Amino acid sequence: MNQEQFKNTVFIHKDKLFRFAKRILVDDDEAFDAVQNVMMRLWKLKDQLHQYKNIEAFCMQSVKNEALNRIKKDKVRSDYVDQYQAISTTEHTVGNTKEVILEMINSLPEKQRLVMHLRDVEDYDIDEIGDVLDMGESAVRVNLMRARQKVKEQLTKLFDYEASRIYATKKYSDER
Repeated sequence: MNQEQFKNTVFIHKDKLFRFAKRILVDDDEAFDAVQNVMMRLWKLKDQLHQYKNIEAFCMQSVKNEALNRIKKDKVRSDYVDQYQAISTTEHTVGNTKEVILEMINSLPEKQRLVMHLRDVEDYDIDEIGDVLDMGESAVRVNLMRARQKVKEQLTKLFDYEASRIYATKKYSDER
């Protein structure tokens, strides 16, 4: 495989790989470094890449493994837990729903978070997600359903809380 073929088969996926790595690692710099390391390794293996039937899935799986290795050996995991696991829904308002939803997704267990990202953000098919995450189709579906259900429950709680707060504020101002 020459440089032009590598660009057309592997390098074209770098943006997706970065978004996927960022979803796992949270930090832009860590995600960029992970993708760069994977690209360098893939370049060294360029003559063996033809044996993979789905190069994109192989690249995604390589980035996932690189990101998980970084989490294991670095302090990224503790930073991630400190920053995103404890969601305080009472501090959010309905006006920033997108940010709230992204934080809710970030608070999901790892497999659910990755499956939801690949399906709902990257628009992968169920079988492609299974290839990337090395999971069966039914496991992907179950994790996706559970992830969506958790996000839905959290959103329902948030909107119920906000509605009750608005109602209480309105009632208080009407009594004055």
